[in-house]
Formats: sequence, C-alpha cells, structure tokens
Amino acid sequence: MNNLILILYYTALGGLALYGLFGLLTLALYWRHRHEQFPTPPLPADLPTVTVQLPVFNEPFVVERLIHTAVSLHYPADKLQIQVIDDSTDSTTERAARWVAYYKEKGINISLLHRNQRSGFKAGALAEALTQASGAFIAIFDADFQPQPDFLQQTIPHFGQNPALGMVQTRWGHLNDGRSPLTGAQAIALDKHFAMEQTVRHRANLFPKFNGAGGVWRRSCLEDAGGWHSDTVCEDMCLSTRAVLRQWECLFLNEVQSPAELPTTISAYKSQQARWSKGSSQCLLKYGRTITTAREHTLLARFYALMSMSAYTTNLLLILLLLLQIPLLLLDIRFSPWLLLFSVAGVGQPLLFVMSQQVLYRDWLRRLRHFPTMVLVAIGMAPSNSRAILQAVFSRDHDFVRTPKQGSQAQSPLQELNFDWIMLVELALALYAWMGVLVALYLQNHGPLFFLLTCALAYTYMITLNMREWRWHWQQDRQETAVSSLH
Repeated sequence: MNNLILILYYTALGGLALYGLFGLLTLALYWRHRHEQFPTPPLPADLPTVTVQLPVFNEPFVVERLIHTAVSLHYPADKLQIQVIDDSTDSTTERAARWVAYYKEKGINISLLHRNQRSGFKAGALAEALTQASGAFIAIFDADFQPQPDFLQQTIPHFGQNPALGMVQTRWGHLNDGRSPLTGAQAIALDKHFAMEQTVRHRANLFPKFNGAGGVWRRSCLEDAGGWHSDTVCEDMCLSTRAVLRQWECLFLNEVQSPAELPTTISAYKSQQARWSKGSSQCLLKYGRTITTAREHTLLARFYALMSMSAYTTNLLLILLLLLQIPLLLLDIRFSPWLLLFSVAGVGQPLLFVMSQQVLYRDWLRRLRHFPTMVLVAIGMAPSNSRAILQAVFSRDHDFVRTPKQGSQAQSPLQELNFDWIMLVELALALYAWMGVLVALYLQNHGPLFFLLTCALAYTYMITLNMREWRWHWQQDRQETAVSSLH
C-alpha cells in the first residue's frame, strides 16, 4: 500500500512539474518571438466580400448590443453581409428580429436565421448559416462581443498579403474586468492565454488555434478543412486543428483587441471552463494520433499541441495530490529537500501571468492584485473541470452548455440555477484540506502545509461564492413572489 501511495504521489507531482516546465518553454519561446510585428497592410482597392456571423442562443441581455455593434463596422455596405444566427427559445428572437427589420429598412444587408432546434449546437448553426453566406471571408463574434468599428479594416488586409493564410485571430479584451475580484481574476487568466500562449503558438507555428470568436476565416480554408464539426464542444479548436493539419497558416494579432464580457457568476464561469476542459480533451482524443504522426510539422510543434490539448488534466493531478496528503502524513513519509526542484518547475506558469500583465497594461502592478483570487479560483475549479474531462473520455452525450451573458444589467440575470452535486465535492475537499492542515500541525510535519492551506482556502472560497450566488437568487425569488402577491 505504501508503494502504491508513493507511486501515485510521484506521478501527480511529476505530471504537474511537467506542465510547469511547459510554462517555462512557453516563456522562452515568447522571449524569442516577442519583437515580431505584423503591421496592417494597406487596404486593397477592391475589398473582398465579408460575412459577419453572430451566433446566439437565449441572449436577451446582449443581442441588441451585438447587432448595433455589427452594423457599425466600417466596411463598404455592398461588400458586407451580417447573419444573426439564432437558436433561441426565449425573447432573444423577438428582440433580434425587431432590430434586423429596422436595419434592413436602412439598406443594410442583415438577416435573421432562426432554427427551431439546436442540432449540432453552435457548430451546427454555423454550418447551416454558411450555406447562405455570400462572403469570401467569415468573421465570427459571440453574443457578448463588441468589436471595434475598424475590426475588418485591421484584419482583412492580411489575407491579401498571403494566399496561404486561412485564419486571423485577435486578442480578446474585457468589458467588465473591473466589476469584481472574480472577473479580475478571469481577465488575468485570459490575458496570459492570448498575450503569451497564443502569441507563441502562432509566431512559432506550434499548431495555432481559433478561439471561437473575434476572428476571421478565409472561406476556402474553412471548407477545405472540412467545415464545422459538432462531435466536440470546442468546435473552434476542432476546426483550426484540421486547418493546420491541411497546411493552412494562421495569424494572431495581439495588437487588435476584440472586447468581450467575462462571466460574472461562479456558476457561469464553471460552465464555461467545463466546456473548454471537455472540448480540449475531446480534441486530444480525436486528433492526438494524427498530430503525433504529422511529420510535416516539427517535433516541437506536435509536442506543444499535445501538451496544450491535455493541459486541463492538471485538474485531475491536483485533486489526486491533495487526496494523498493525509495518507502520507499518517504514514509519516517525509520527502527529501530535493523535491523542491519540482516546485521550481512550477514558476513558469506564474511568470507567464505576470508577464502578460506587464506586456498589455501600464498599470499592470495594480491589476495583479487579483492574482491571489485567480490562484484560488483555478484550484477551486478542479472538481468541475475534472468531471468534464472524465465525461469527454467515458460519455458520448455532450451537450453544449452556453455561458450566460448579462450585458449592461446592473445585477446578474435571473437564469435558472440548478443544484450541482459538484458543490458537495467542493465542500468535501475543503473539509479534507482543513483536516490535512490540522494533521500536519499536530504531527509537526510542516512540509505539506502551504499546499494544504492553499487548497483549503481555494475550496472554502468556492463554497462562499456558491452560497453568495444561491442567496442572491433566493432573495430575488422572494422579491418576485412579494411583487406577484401585490398584483
């Protein structure tokens, strides 16, 4: 039994250290490519046709803002088509239809494509809409995006310079990162992904990927790669992986920002992260072997792609490492100080977070005040993300769960809040981690204290956020009941 525990411990620790070293690799590659610039080429005299696709599903709080933003894009009216791709079952369709009719009367080429069923979810909706798209290039914005008016002017000219360029991705900005510690923490996490990881993947040609929105596809590339597939919940990664395997090139523009909304509640953030965890795992299962044997790509590119797709498995390793702490304490197993080298490997990821803030913002030190919250939330998300990974491996039923958007609402929208048993797992892990802290103190084995205390605080924080959200909904239900009784 002791040997099994030690094997599991070294496996979890070694796996986490490997992804820590992966962070150091990303840091080194970023340093090598940091000065590369991609200035916007001059606008061609004869601009190509562009279709802007706006996929929405039950987004009454933001759909009107999205349509207003899309029609404000600076591009010749005779070269621009806008498709509102709507699968909604609520008032979103009515709101969208009203503004689509209004702008049609103004002479704008805009249409509402409504489906009464969600076959294929977002991928299915995009695939159906593509058959009615007239553009040679396809720009995509999710419901919460507010692209700058010159977005197309900053992206489309790049395609004219390189006929092999199949996709341009821009950096996601944040509309509400200052709203709460939770949104501030998410902003830091996303900034690291775009400013560091996406910069490296694109500039070093390490299987660059599309992020689902805030980007433009060359239609011929999209179709050559096989179009949209609905067998994963990360249709963006699925498509861009196939495009790269087909030898299409991709470009990431860190200087072009596409502002979007961050989830404001912990339940919304969990659903978003779980979808990304599941979708990334599905793509790893779907393309892992193909990527491994794709000899037209460098060994580094293949390694980087596989590591990126499997990165969410750190959630499983983290939980395993936590669960092993009390048995190790009770067995009085004390490890050599040389194991601190594993911790040194882990500095890569924190350095990427810090550097992304320094690169993007003048007030980066102030923004890093949310870094501790980001660490706690990242650890606290492990149960939800781990479940999503296991579902990707063992289940064939994969619903696309949308991330609710709130727009300009002063408070969170009253979306349905169902009980999720994963909250019980978070509670159990919090109690377990606090128990581990007490056991370590009692046995005067202080080695695991920092890890145990961090996990204890993380899961306690998750429970606090869960309770706060449920309390808010309970209060809103009471207010609605009181108002109804008066009428």
